[in-house]
Order: sequence, then structure tokens, then C-alpha cells
Amino acid sequence: MAQICIIGGGVIGLATAWALVRDGFEVTVIEAREHVGTETSYANGGQLSYRYVAPLADAGVPLKALGWLGRDDAPLRLQPRLDPAQWRWLAAFVLACRGPVNRRNGAHLLRLALQSQATLAQWLAGDGLGDFGWRRNGKLVAFRDRASFEHAARHLADPAAQQVLGADDCLRLEPALPAGAFVGGVHTPDEEVADCHAFCLRLAEKLLASNRCTLLTGRRVSSIVHNGRSAHGVIVDGDFLPFDHVVIAAGHRSGALGLPGIRLPLYPLKGYSLTLPVGAGHTPPETSITDYDRKIVYARIGAQLRIAAMVDIVGFDASPDPRRLAVLRAQARESFPGAGDHDAAIEWAGMRPATPTGVPLIGATPYRNVWLNVGHGALGFTLACGSGQILSDLITRRAPAIDLTGLAAA
Repeated sequence: MAQICIIGGGVIGLATAWALVRDGFEVTVIEAREHVGTETSYANGGQLSYRYVAPLADAGVPLKALGWLGRDDAPLRLQPRLDPAQWRWLAAFVLACRGPVNRRNGAHLLRLALQSQATLAQWLAGDGLGDFGWRRNGKLVAFRDRASFEHAARHLADPAAQQVLGADDCLRLEPALPAGAFVGGVHTPDEEVADCHAFCLRLAEKLLASNRCTLLTGRRVSSIVHNGRSAHGVIVDGDFLPFDHVVIAAGHRSGALGLPGIRLPLYPLKGYSLTLPVGAGHTPPETSITDYDRKIVYARIGAQLRIAAMVDIVGFDASPDPRRLAVLRAQARESFPGAGDHDAAIEWAGMRPATPTGVPLIGATPYRNVWLNVGHGALGFTLACGSGQILSDLITRRAPAIDLTGLAAA
């Protein structure tokens, strides 16, 4: 059986590894951190939001971003740098900020997201993944602005699965909402929530128990060894390890592993989260909430409330910005003062690896045995299972369950 190397031990790499192990392959996952799932997968928003996958690049976003310059409360913050990679990414992003392009890319993402939901359901039913906080709690996108609400009501992603609710209906659905704050919402009953880091740990346990996977943590891949259009293995901390296939799933650092002829249009979009302990007397929302106008998501995950927001295009510095976190704290406390222990909130920032279009790159490269699974942006958890299964399908030369138009890497 072919030996496959997966570079990256986040949710994308681990989901890919599990899909391959289920198909009978021998897999080695190499993760630079000491533990799997401790970067972008660690404290993300937690929402498995399969029908809300519209790319960030859309008509009007560049003008809005200019208006947000210098504002700590801006949903999107841009800090121009003397970095050619940033300017190339921004130029391609602006070109993608057109309504028809957004709708086309959104359709690609929706197709992948629904396949990912089906894949996770299959794994949950048959693979004994254990507890990672998963539940089907539904999602409510709540609107403060009436024009935004009316526009959303006219353009549902999946009208058969979504309900348009007025303000009173939103409060009946979710009593924790602040009265009078929202004019209406769009409810999707079968959306899900889970702890991405816990999911990574469960996958790692299953992989090790399969006896078909080796996890190398605290080890860094410096290069992929190749000859012509074929790879032979990787260099890990100075040592050569041979493999039959190599899968690049190293998040925003994947570009550093590029081979001649492969340029990955990736740039990190820094996001922030707070994790509030929930105890007796607290009243968190049980339905996942997206505050559309403030671009903040709220997800009850077990005894915690995860609050996530913001996009910072500021370079490769992953350190949290205290000013951005202060804004998130203030807005969360204003909207849901009794949802959890705000004073004990755990702060986090993560670097989401994004393509300019928002559509990931999945599949073959010009090298016959090097594969990509990168660029999922803020949708990594949502898209991970489907993306991993598609890559396993491609490596086994089996037809994927969905049309890969717009998703193929090459």
C-alpha cells in the first residue's frame, strides 16, 4: 500500500489523514507544533455553518474596507505592508470583489460544504469518533439593519432548508437575544456546532489506534525532495523521509513548501475569539448566532460559549492585538451580558489561510504525486471532512461525490 505524507496536523490535515486511513492507506502526519490542532484549529468559531459560505470577496467590500481604516471596531482591518505577497493577494482579492464572481464562488463552496456535512455524518454514524462537543443546534443569522435583512431574505442559500423570521420570532426561537436589537433573521435548523480542537484530538486518537498512521509532532518539513515532476519524500529537521505521495495541508505556511511551478495564492487572515465559561445562572444562546452587522458569531460548545470575529489583513504576526480583543469583549458583553463569565474569558487569535477568492485549492498539482488541501480561510472546520474525502478519492482514482469545478487545485 502507498505511503502518504501529510504536512500539517490541523483539522484539514487530520481529516485528510482519516479519510485516507479509512481507504486503507498508510499515512504519516508531520506537524511543526508539539501537539496537533493547536494553531488555527484551536479556538475557532466552532460553527459548522454549511449554508453560510459566501466568500469575503464581494461587491462593495473594498470601499467598506477603506472606510474602516484606522477603526479598532472594524470587522475587516487592513494594514498595508512592504510585502509583495500581500499586494499580490490584495490585487487578486479586489478582482474577485464582484457580485457574479462572489455568487459563482459561493456556489462552489456550498457544494463542498454540503458534501462535508454528509461526510461528517457518515463518520459520526460508523467510526466511533467519541465526544467533541458536536450537536445539531441550528443557526440564526440575526440582522440589526433592515435593508441587510430584506436583502438576505430575498437571497437565501437554500430556501428549502431556511426560514425567514421576524424580530418576535427570533426572540421566541432564542430567548437569550437582546430584545429590540435585531429586526429579523434567517434560521437554518440543521446547522451544527462542535469543538474543532477536540475534533482534532479525537481524529488523532483514531488514527493512532488504526495502526496505519504515524504522528510526528514537533517536527518541521523544510522541503519536498523531487526529481522532474515527481516527489520522492521530504526533508524533516535535516533527515530525508521517503514517501509515495505528499499532501500539503500546512495552512498559511503551505506557500513556503512550494515546488517549482507551484505558487500558492495564500495569505493569513487573522481572526480573534473569546471562550467564556458557562455555569449556573448563565443564559447563553443555545442556537448558534451570527450577528450579521457586527460580524460576530456565538456558539455554545458544552460548558463554554465561543465568540469569534474580525478579519485582520496585517501580515504574518499571529500575536493577539489587545485593542481588537477589547472591542470584541465590549460588544459581546453588550449583546449577551448574562451568557457566561465575561471576566474569565480566554483570549485567542488565529491565522486563517485564505485564497483571494475564498475557494480552497484541493487536488492535484503539476507533480504527479504532490497534492494540495489548502486555503479554506474561516471555513476550515466546516469544509475539512469533505475536503479530506475528496482528496482520498482523487489519490485512489475514484470519482469524487461532487463536481470539482472551481475547487480543483490544477
